Amino acid sequence: MARNALAKEQFVKLIVGAGQASPSPPVGPALGSKGVKSMDFCKEFNARTAHINTGVPIPARVTVRPDRSFAFDLRTPTTTYLLLNAANVEPRKNRVRGAMNPGHEICGKISLKHVYEIAKIKQTETRLSGLSLEGLCKSVMSQAKSIGIQVVP
Repeated sequence: MARNALAKEQFVKLIVGAGQASPSPPVGPALGSKGVKSMDFCKEFNARTAHINTGVPIPARVTVRPDRSFAFDLRTPTTTYLLLNAANVEPRKNRVRGAMNPGHEICGKISLKHVYEIAKIKQTETRLSGLSLEGLCKSVMSQAKSIGIQVVP
């Protein structure tokens, strides 16, 4: 059988800042190794994220077909980003990070209202739409604890 007949779709997961996709790493090498023109992806990604604040980390799942064409779906910003943004955590060394020693150190505080709003944002994602809002809130609270953010009533 021909090699192309056995080829399957491949998936690439990327986290890129909204409106900041460029053929440089991490986008270029990740897609180039699969035979996709990274410039085509960058133009489409930047067009589809134009309505979002520049720099917000957006996870994208790229499906690469055997003929080297691609399709991608965008997800909501990462829970960590949303939590740190809600807690107004200042960036360290050009990166927003949580506590260096979570569980023993607190880098910020958020209210239950913030947790609820983040869970509502995450529930809009197709893969999480079947989960209850209560379950998503518990998940967000666990994530907050793991990065050193205290949830206060």
